[in-house]
Amino acid sequence: MLGGPSSEREVSLRSGVAAAAALRSLGHHVQELDPREGSWILPDDTQVVFLALHGSYGEDGTVQQQLEEVGIPYTGCGVDASRLAFDKVASKELFIRDQVPTPRYQVIRSARDPIPAGWAPPLVLKPVRQGSSVGLEFIDEPSQWPVAVGRSLQHDYEILVEERIIGREITIGILDGAVLPIVEICPRLGAFDYHNKYTPGATEYFCPADLSPELSRSIADFSLAAFNALGGRDYGRVDAMVSTEGKPYILEVNTLPGLTGTSLLPKAAAAVGISYAQLCQKMIDLAMRRKTIDIKMPLIA
Repeated sequence: MLGGPSSEREVSLRSGVAAAAALRSLGHHVQELDPREGSWILPDDTQVVFLALHGSYGEDGTVQQQLEEVGIPYTGCGVDASRLAFDKVASKELFIRDQVPTPRYQVIRSARDPIPAGWAPPLVLKPVRQGSSVGLEFIDEPSQWPVAVGRSLQHDYEILVEERIIGREITIGILDGAVLPIVEICPRLGAFDYHNKYTPGATEYFCPADLSPELSRSIADFSLAAFNALGGRDYGRVDAMVSTEGKPYILEVNTLPGLTGTSLLPKAAAAVGISYAQLCQKMIDLAMRRKTIDIKMPLIA
């Protein structure tokens, strides 16, 4: 499944096309299915659904619930973990519960809301239920607040205002319970926003990141704790920051990370000798472990 109805449709199409090509190269019979309207029919002989969807519907537990109802195995996290990870406030609450370090935050629901008392830039605004840096806004001066809040609220009725951690941006892939080498993200210009994330050459990546063994272990432990706090399974990607003081902060967990040519989970896997095609095969293998019944009838959702 690729594409879908979310604001991340174009990225999802790119992920899906790449994954389908990789799986075909391994000899699999692959059919591409785009649930653009949220309705679809599975081919009769479907053995497993490879989810290359991003954003709402595909990553928030909705399609996972539909697939659970017919008992067809699918790649990635389950219903609850998907829903929790997609909701940045729910994620934060679980991180705090499990003592995973994360930047302090508050929720904003109106463009008329002022900067929270006791807060000052630099700040970052994020729609509570979006991904791929959609609606991301950085605030360096108080005068930027009203316009930035208004823009971010265009993408969700709630936004997160978060203390911006200045330092090194990293991401941590998780595959079958193992933490992959840490990737450091270095945009050539500006922040790691939507443009820099998906424009080839706009960002440099270093894997494994040049971090001390002690810091790397700490980041790996916190990343796995964050993933487990949400009930994650099979694979995912954890986004984090290392402050200028050398302290790690977990930002969020991605349950269906991108699989495009610039995506980060494949880079981390490649660092331990796992090719793109092998990574896709591993995702299929993990899903097939959960296969309990043979589905022969198509689904109309």
